[in-house]
Amino acid sequence: MVDTAVRGTGFGAPSVPAQRNRRARWKDGRLVLGVLLVAITALAGAKLLSAADDTTTIWAAKRDLPAGTTLTGDDLTTARVRFTNGADAGRYVAADADLKGLIVTRAVDAGEFVPREAAVSEAENDRTELPLSVATGRLPSDIAAGDDVDIWVVPKDASQAKLLWAKVRVLQADAVKGVAGGSARRQVLVGLAPNDLQRLPAALSAMSTGEPVLVRRGN
Repeated sequence: MVDTAVRGTGFGAPSVPAQRNRRARWKDGRLVLGVLLVAITALAGAKLLSAADDTTTIWAAKRDLPAGTTLTGDDLTTARVRFTNGADAGRYVAADADLKGLIVTRAVDAGEFVPREAAVSEAENDRTELPLSVATGRLPSDIAAGDDVDIWVVPKDASQAKLLWAKVRVLQADAVKGVAGGSARRQVLVGLAPNDLQRLPAALSAMSTGEPVLVRRGN
């Protein structure tokens, strides 16, 4: 028998690649958690941006405005303000308000927000100012500028009360004065229209012997 030598090639038999259990990436719990975190962060950011834009746009004076100035867009600039409640926002002239015919009744400094009570129509500007000293129990406790009131007088002899004026505009109301509740008084400034002036002498005479009472009218 002749042995036939087998010449080796120097290479071993090919190996079989290892089989790995490859899961789809979308099934990876960490990936799903990451996607949820991104979505939650985006929603929270959108909510914060929405809250940050919770502002009211109002008019502010671009320059010093003396009393009697007829307002125009050239006198004003807009300001975006975040108020704590709607009542505070309502005290100033909104930027979408119609300025036609509005007159400032007092000086407004440059940069100051324009108060609604200081910006009135020409008809309201013609009103005559009448100061009243009123006992705290004879007017609404929360009376404020812009309220419409009926003014009565109650004689000191307890006779029948008399209506002096109907639907008079309150221009200004100060804080409660005094210590004792019975003696505390409020100083209220009201505006009388031209046709109210004819009753002024009789009204002053009646109030000299009686107490004024302010009754707020509904809208």
